Amino acid sequence: MFINTETKFIWKNGSFQAWDDSNIHILTHTFHYGLGVFEGVRAYSTSKGPAIFRLNDHTDRLFSAADKVNIEIPCSKNEINDVQRAIFSKNNLEEGYIRPMIYLGSESMGLRATDLSVNTAVAAWEWPSYMSPESKESGISIIKSPFPQYSNPLYSGNKIMGSYINSIMALQDAIKKGADEALLMDENGFISEGSGENIFIIKNDEIYTPKIEHCLNGITRQSVITIAEDFGINVFEKDLTYEDLSDADEAFFTGTAVEITPVTKIDSKPIGTGARGPITKKLQETYSLIVTGQSDQYNSWLTYTDS
Repeated sequence: MFINTETKFIWKNGSFQAWDDSNIHILTHTFHYGLGVFEGVRAYSTSKGPAIFRLNDHTDRLFSAADKVNIEIPCSKNEINDVQRAIFSKNNLEEGYIRPMIYLGSESMGLRATDLSVNTAVAAWEWPSYMSPESKESGISIIKSPFPQYSNPLYSGNKIMGSYINSIMALQDAIKKGADEALLMDENGFISEGSGENIFIIKNDEIYTPKIEHCLNGITRQSVITIAEDFGINVFEKDLTYEDLSDADEAFFTGTAVEITPVTKIDSKPIGTGARGPITKKLQETYSLIVTGQSDQYNSWLTYTDS
């Protein structure tokens, strides 16, 4: 995944360090207990240079998540944003992925988590879309996971480091069974999300997606809802069943990593025609124009790294 690391840097606690020199102590508290927060942010190549998609929204969510787990980030939102812009130039990137992280130090061990330093780091690297170009066109297959998504108020709407074990297990199970991704159900049997994606279904030219009580309120999710509504397409947030998905005309995943990816098969059965549908394609094409700076309507969602 990582290339050209000999020329890359990671920013940590106020300074840039060589990629391979940016290490943590083996007794780092977050490494043992998972108490930390992070974001996944993407920047795209545009005619005006690299542009970060919805930078302020990602940073707001980072700070909100930290506040909910009682971590006080030792720098401001503007400082974090400046680092995310600067690291692209530092690492000679035109587009790629940015990972800001907040984690606790190695001064002590135990669940009390007292007298611990709060560390801030930002990394950036080349990372094409999580799904291949072929998958973005032909779609992917998913299976219903045996690992339910249990509700936890802390996890809802936040990217907390220790909360992703269930998603990893679900994805590994899906891949082992020959699918591309997993579909997680909540504890009440309603659709939650993919292992790291939000899900939308389309029926009779209307779009449906799980309520945020069931899933992460992803920033790409929010963007797609806005784009669809601006097209005049009705979007409903509701409890969705497995049957709603299997009977859908179209379905797609959204997320910073997957962007907009069609879901064309569930448990080896085709969804709709078994191919990418017209509404999914329209949203994909519009999203691509937006993130590459070719849409004045949504230009406020972009932060140019060279500005």
